[in-house]
Amino acid sequence: MRIAVIGGGPAGLFFAILMKRRDPAHRIRVVERNRPDDTFGWGVVFSDETLGNIAEADPPTYAEITRAFAHWTDIDIHYCGEVVSSTGHGFSGLARKRLLGILQRRAAALGVELRFEHEATSLDEFRDADLVIAADGVNSRMRDLHAAAFAPEIDWRPNRFIWLGTTRRFSAFTFLFKENEHGLWRVHAYRFDEAHSTFIVETTEASWRRAGLDGADEDRSVAYCERLFAAELDGHKLLKNRSIWRRFPTVRNARWSHGNIVLLGDAAHTAHFSIGSGTKLAMEDAAALAHALGAEAGVPAALAAYEAERRPQVESTQRAAEASLRWFEETERYFGRLEPIQFAASLLTRSLRLTHADLARRDPRFTRRLDRWFAAGAARQSGRDVPAEPAPPPMFTPFRLRGLVLGNRVVVSPMCMYSAEEGLPNDWHLVHLGSRAVGGAGLVMTEMTDIAADARITPGCAGLWNDEQARAWKRIVDFVHDRTAAKIGIQLAHAGRKGSTRRMWEGIDEPLDDGNWPLIAPSPIPYLAHSQVPKPMDRADMEKVRDDFVRAARLAETAGFDLLEIHFAHGYLLSSFLTPLANRRADAYGGSLENRMRFPLEVFDAVRAAWPPAKPISVRISATDWVPGGFDAGDAVAVARRLKAHGCDIIDVSAGQTVAETQPVYGRLFQTPFADRIRHEAAMPTMAVGNISTYADVNSILVAGRADLCVLARVHLFDPYWTRHAAAAQGYELAWPDPYCAMRRYQPRGP
Repeated sequence: MRIAVIGGGPAGLFFAILMKRRDPAHRIRVVERNRPDDTFGWGVVFSDETLGNIAEADPPTYAEITRAFAHWTDIDIHYCGEVVSSTGHGFSGLARKRLLGILQRRAAALGVELRFEHEATSLDEFRDADLVIAADGVNSRMRDLHAAAFAPEIDWRPNRFIWLGTTRRFSAFTFLFKENEHGLWRVHAYRFDEAHSTFIVETTEASWRRAGLDGADEDRSVAYCERLFAAELDGHKLLKNRSIWRRFPTVRNARWSHGNIVLLGDAAHTAHFSIGSGTKLAMEDAAALAHALGAEAGVPAALAAYEAERRPQVESTQRAAEASLRWFEETERYFGRLEPIQFAASLLTRSLRLTHADLARRDPRFTRRLDRWFAAGAARQSGRDVPAEPAPPPMFTPFRLRGLVLGNRVVVSPMCMYSAEEGLPNDWHLVHLGSRAVGGAGLVMTEMTDIAADARITPGCAGLWNDEQARAWKRIVDFVHDRTAAKIGIQLAHAGRKGSTRRMWEGIDEPLDDGNWPLIAPSPIPYLAHSQVPKPMDRADMEKVRDDFVRAARLAETAGFDLLEIHFAHGYLLSSFLTPLANRRADAYGGSLENRMRFPLEVFDAVRAAWPPAKPISVRISATDWVPGGFDAGDAVAVARRLKAHGCDIIDVSAGQTVAETQPVYGRLFQTPFADRIRHEAAMPTMAVGNISTYADVNSILVAGRADLCVLARVHLFDPYWTRHAAAAQGYELAWPDPYCAMRRYQPRGP
């Protein structure tokens, strides 16, 4: 096979090496615009896992790298006059020039043709190639020549950074956070050989401009950074190498191949340097593409197989990188507000991939210190005694909301069962909620419970608009209180324009075939194009809905619920007032966010006045519509602040489902960042929800300060006893109900 590789970086060179190893008969030419020793940057980072992948793909390359790298296991975090250290992380630094030299020599030894200082401006000179590898970096000329086919998207991130070197040998991967009159500055520093370290300085656009660096050359920029970090550099100088202030580009492409051209490495995708993934992704791309070409018959099939295998892995890494880069873009949110140990936990788990359990395995001492700190704070907040050593897992610490103290931080999410008749809960609801209360959760939430017959989503939805329903709910509440340690809350709602639809398994959001009831909404906009058009609410409608909420709240108190939640999310009635995509009113209830909040706040105030002062109220919101021009995370913070001022105790932070055209960004813990932002910027407690599925996730969210409670849905459907099983897995003793006392001596066996 004749292969042309455009770009002599790690992706292109490693691919050439692997293909030559597979078949020495391949004719491979690598074309690079720069000299062999001319490269931007200082050091690259490999995790132990990445090095293992390189060792499997090409042992000689691995051997050369390991002879040259600087290895460390510690991370040092310099924050507010303290240094917090964590160990067991396993990374290696290597000079970028050294890596390129290793790959160049290995490629040449295998017979790869290397041509440097040659600019490939078109594909004309590669017409005889069976395969063309576009590995020419972020600013790929080959990709841009075929932009219509690849459909590249480049997201230029707002922060500014400058890539420097230094003769200061850092003994650990070091994060420095320093504030001066211009703002907050972050440094990512790591040693990459016996005499040098990489020293990346990052800050916000505003701080960069206040410092006058928007017009600075390399020398002025270096001088500023040397003055700022003089103490940390300890007399050492900073070194420059085309060191200009940049913004990071997150690159994505709709397609990675076109004809016989395939994108590799940064030309196809990038992931922020804060997780050290650029070179890792590039070399793993090379290995995956080489494997696909060896396994598939023909280039088209191989390129399709390569993308099908690699894209999910890359996109997963990009999601982690985006969470990490956003943490560094928003560090001002945490700086000076979090205590050093929690700031360190937040930083270490910033990508949402490294968990509390991972930290416990890597650095038990650090994690024990973190857990003790968290347990002491929970005891102070709840008015409980500080637990004896060892500290409990964070998820098994108490939490207070007004007069309500939860025994742990696990919440069973509101999950519609669509199993009521005329709104009346029955034995299904008793078993569903009761079993999860026995299962150990600190708080069990009812499904969305509607305040009137015409407020339901479906004919099977539960309700609370009459005494009979209140008595049925009281039966369930009494079971939870009498037989378990759990508390129970009720979520009250009005379906609005999403009402009068089929049960979930019959066709979610689809209108009923018959038996429909009239719908109301802020504006006459149907949820789906073929949905019923709702009546735009007048003042009489608003007063009726407000009074229905108050009636339901009073009935909930009669039933004995511990907590009440009002549903402002997921496109139901009150949510529809908040989003400008569903609220097109021209009166005092539409337009500005302040106006759009007017009616939901009126409902909240009326319910708060009717609900006992000692009992807490939460509000569930959709923190974003996930549609351009819609309700966004900044709006969510503003709503939370207003709710706090009106007496709301905690925000239950969900996202999306507000409009049919929503485009959510799914992933692990994908809604947690919204809870994190609201918690810190609105300075109020939050519940996190959304793809939280392990106890490691729960503990991680809590110790990092991203939320105060964790709300889990599907895991509780799969395992009603999830909380008890999580306790057992962590060696924590969670008291069993007396009828299950035999469990105290039971040791489950494996398969």
